[in-house]
Amino acid sequence: MNSKVMRLVVIVVFFSIWELLPDLGLVNPKFLTPASVVFQTLWHLIQSGELVNHFRISLTRIGFGLGLAFVVACPLGLVMGWFRGVELAIDAPLQAGRQISALALFPVFILFFGIGEVSKVVIIFWASVWPVLLNTITGVKGIDPLLIKSARSMDASAFTLFRKVVLPAAAPAIFTGVRLGASYAFMVLVAAEMIGANAGLGFLVLNSQETFRIPEMYAAITALCLLGLTINNILLACEQRVSRWKEVREVH
Repeated sequence: MNSKVMRLVVIVVFFSIWELLPDLGLVNPKFLTPASVVFQTLWHLIQSGELVNHFRISLTRIGFGLGLAFVVACPLGLVMGWFRGVELAIDAPLQAGRQISALALFPVFILFFGIGEVSKVVIIFWASVWPVLLNTITGVKGIDPLLIKSARSMDASAFTLFRKVVLPAAAPAIFTGVRLGASYAFMVLVAAEMIGANAGLGFLVLNSQETFRIPEMYAAITALCLLGLTINNILLACEQRVSRWKEVREVH
């Protein structure tokens, strides 16, 4: 069976089960809202503008946190992957830092940055910077030595070697790290918005649960899922675009 058809079948089966379980009384509909009601609620929240506002706020936080992680981790990972001495010098504190959960540090971030937007951006940065950094280092170390030797045999300068060989060869690993970072960013975003926020999709989930607006809770969860899938697919498309040279090379 075609993979796309199979994927569609799985999606249809999933939503059918979701719809039928509360309708048949197998699950209390007060606790599991039927899929059709959830999507009606989702559409109502979109029309009212409430969901768009929460969506915009969450997306802004993700954008700043993940963007800052990329700006910091990508150059640092390239340097650490290329220069063994730099990696040995700073690897120990970085390894220690990445073992600390972002959620465990959230009270510390609140103490330093307050309960506003900065602390939320910082916790997203902390959660997402590590996969970007580690994948960038791995990508540089995994470059085919033959590519390096070929470039050097043609008297390529250090800048040309970096721009034409190192960066393109490491790009797939870097984008994989960014995609992983985005998934971690979403997890801590929801937690951060549940702990200290008055807007955002995570806040909407918790607030709907506390006020027992269960359809809105599931609608917010669905919106979070759709946002995550959209960002992942955008990053995946970017990764495939920059990795075309590798596919052509493998074919030949």
